[in-house]
Amino acid sequence: MFTKIGIACDESAEAARALKAAIGLASALKAQLHVITVAEGPPAYTAYGLVGDSSILQTIGEDRLTLYADLHKKVREMAAEEEVAVLTHLLAGDKVDTIVRCVREHKIDLLVMGLHHRSSRISRLWSTVYTLSQELSCSVLGVH
Repeated sequence: MFTKIGIACDESAEAARALKAAIGLASALKAQLHVITVAEGPPAYTAYGLVGDSSILQTIGEDRLTLYADLHKKVREMAAEEEVAVLTHLLAGDKVDTIVRCVREHKIDLLVMGLHHRSSRISRLWSTVYTLSQELSCSVLGVH
């Protein structure tokens, strides 16, 4: 049914829950797992740090790359325990556009994402998961 499963993965608790589900599915279906991590630019407030230290953006960037490398290593270890083949993708850009491009490029047939718990129903309509589900032709699985 699904031969290539993608997981949008970051350091959040929601992504960790989705990752466990994606590895379980990939193991059961003997599917290849694509771990997609989007490294977005630093938040705007980091500009204040430039006043005190002009190298702060470089330091933040290096720290993020280290974080994502460690995350991908952990994912590969978890997947190896279940004998799941993993390809990791660390990409830069807008979260939605970058994930869409990766899913299409690698012909992923199921995208798994963690769902955030929100109090307002309207906020769910504008979530990343909702936007991705409108942009992609593959199946999208949201995990609580």
